[in-house]
Amino acid sequence: MSFFNMITSVDFSVLDFIQSTMKCAFMDFVMAFFSYIGESGGIWIICALILLCFRKTRATGVMVLCAMAAGYIIGEIGLKNIICRPRPFIIRPDVVPNVIPPLNYSFPSGHSCSSFAAATVLIMQDKRIGIPSLCAAFLIAFSRLYNYVHFPSDVICGVILGIICAIVTVIVFKKTKLDTKLSRDFKYKKVQ
Repeated sequence: MSFFNMITSVDFSVLDFIQSTMKCAFMDFVMAFFSYIGESGGIWIICALILLCFRKTRATGVMVLCAMAAGYIIGEIGLKNIICRPRPFIIRPDVVPNVIPPLNYSFPSGHSCSSFAAATVLIMQDKRIGIPSLCAAFLIAFSRLYNYVHFPSDVICGVILGIICAIVTVIVFKKTKLDTKLSRDFKYKKVQ
């Protein structure tokens, strides 16, 4: 058995365990909700836009958007189209996903990447909003397994990619002092 086949076998064992132990109407609703709020990083983009409205949190909002953009470029545009891994419901068509089936490839999980990119920036900047964000990120990532649209290895790699993008983004902003520049009041010169 090849390494890839072994990982896929373990992935399906985890997915089957989730389906056999947790599947119910209430969880279907809750997990569909978390998948939908994570769609295209929607909840995190809204959060970043709100942060941009206030001087004290402006830099954090920009960092969230930058970390998510880096994860999108590397994961969605790069890795998904290089690896071309089919989704679990494609390999096992007898299992119907709990959400509208995505059309792109499976590896890595974009929901997990964007969620953990945003939540990691938030926890590095302010634990008061970072901890609830991390909880939401975890639920969004788990929903992708419950809804049968990603393998566990897709989600784990998406989480790792998101965390790396966030850490690099925060380091770059702090080293270049972009975070303090963005937190200042914008001053406009009068034209005479």
